[in-house]
Amino acid sequence: MKKTYEIDGNNFNTLDGFYSEFESKVLDTPSWGRNLDAFNDVLSGGFGTPDEGFILVWDNSDKSRESLGWEETIKYIEHKLTTCHPSNVEDVQKELEDAKQGKGETIFKILIYVIKNNQDVELVLK
Repeated sequence: MKKTYEIDGNNFNTLDGFYSEFESKVLDTPSWGRNLDAFNDVLSGGFGTPDEGFILVWDNSDKSRESLGWEETIKYIEHKLTTCHPSNVEDVQKELEDAKQGKGETIFKILIYVIKNNQDVELVLK
C-alpha cells in the first residue's frame, strides 16, 4: 500500500510557498532544486519520496487554484525571463504576453500536470 501525504492549500499563496509546504510534508530532506524540473524529479522517487510512489492529497486545492493562478504565473514567467538562456528570451516574452491575457497554463495547472504525469503518484484534490 502506498504511503499518503497531505498538503494544505491554506498554508501557501505562492509557488515558493507550495514548494515549502511540499518539502515540509513530503520530503525527508530539504535539499532539492525548488523548481518545476526538480519537482518532477522528486516525484519520481529517490529524492526523499518513496521509490514505489505515493498518494498526494491536496486539501483546499480550490484555494490553490486561485492563488496559483494568473498573478502568480506572471511573476513566475517574469522571473524566468531574467534567468533563461538568451536564445529563449523571445519565447519566454511571448509566454509572458499570453499569461497577461489569461492564455496558456497557470502555475496551478502546470503543477497538476507534473504530478499527474508521474505514474507512481496518485493525486487527490480536495
